[in-house]
Amino acid sequence: MPMQRIREFLRLESAGGLLLFVAAALAMLLKNTPLAGAYNALLLLPVEVRIGPLHLAKPAVLWVNDGLMAIFFLLIGLEVKREFLEGQLAKWHQVALPAIAALGGMIVPALIYALCNRRDPVSLYGWAIPTATDIAFALGVLSLVRPKVPVSLKLFLLTLAIFDDLGAILVIAIFYAGKLSATSLLLASLAFGVLIALNLSGTRAVGPYVLAGTLFWIFVWKSGVHATLAGVLIAFTIPLRTQTGHNSSLLHHVEQALHPWVTFAILPLFAFANSGVSLAGFSLHKLLEGVPLGIATGLFLGKQIGVFSFSWLAIQLGLARLPEGSKWSQLYGVSLLCGIGFTMSLFIGSLAFAEGEAGYGKADRLGILIGSLASALAGYLVLRMVGSASTETAPGLPE
Repeated sequence: MPMQRIREFLRLESAGGLLLFVAAALAMLLKNTPLAGAYNALLLLPVEVRIGPLHLAKPAVLWVNDGLMAIFFLLIGLEVKREFLEGQLAKWHQVALPAIAALGGMIVPALIYALCNRRDPVSLYGWAIPTATDIAFALGVLSLVRPKVPVSLKLFLLTLAIFDDLGAILVIAIFYAGKLSATSLLLASLAFGVLIALNLSGTRAVGPYVLAGTLFWIFVWKSGVHATLAGVLIAFTIPLRTQTGHNSSLLHHVEQALHPWVTFAILPLFAFANSGVSLAGFSLHKLLEGVPLGIATGLFLGKQIGVFSFSWLAIQLGLARLPEGSKWSQLYGVSLLCGIGFTMSLFIGSLAFAEGEAGYGKADRLGILIGSLASALAGYLVLRMVGSASTETAPGLPE
């Protein structure tokens, strides 16, 4: 990824993180005022699309979660493909540390959550909720301490988040698929075959991909596989390289066109639709129940322990090096920021627990909000205090 594109990405994501916070705060405000009824009615507003025999009818909140979020996953897929082919993921020495750190950042939170919910098989279904990192929020916090954090650490966080998203995609595909429809899967396969054919034939116009991709998304939605995964698969068929020159890449064009819409519209809408939690009847006792406790501790403790300890181990074993110009205390501060789960955690929570199911639809969001806010505050304070001095050493660790 050229440095100019990296700077643009970081700028957009940092601003988007602040907008996400505003959207989430507004949702919480509406949910806990006399306007709660209007907020609920807006989310449950029926929205229907009918084209001949094809009929899609969902409440507004599911159009956001299953429809608009498919575009978010499309953007993730485009970024992952580009990074693997020409960016930060193209060379092992660039990805070793964030890849290993991301693995630790998924394993440890999942284990903590499972420990907190080991006696409840229903609540155990949410084990993946605290494994996610919200890159927009994390970069938004980093932007508040920008002069104190080297670019290498921002790239570490960005690359870690890409691996984190890949892990989340695999988890959703494997563990959160619904009852499958063979007919819809067959139709989805045919539509995906058309997308592959467009790529192999050298098609560079956006229109055919939009048409085939929309049909593919509809069939995936009907199949029982979560519709957002269609976005990732569509992204992998968008061509990166062209015969007429690198600058005319369709993938670059689509990615640049989608990024502002996803950052400033789709993700804030998702946060607004999914962050509203009624605090009526809230008590410390409820917060200490398995689901919210497992999520909050998984995000706040599990993420920092997993990311930092796996990074330490990778560097100790000579598999990776500390990001250039950074120091251990800064790496720890960034590890704390990885506990900001928010968007992806909310999304996985919406798959794991239906609203009102044993109270988990509310409990998981409380845990996500508390764990994410604690991680954001702790990460900010650590990065603010450690300053921007030269790299320090740690006992038993190579410089």
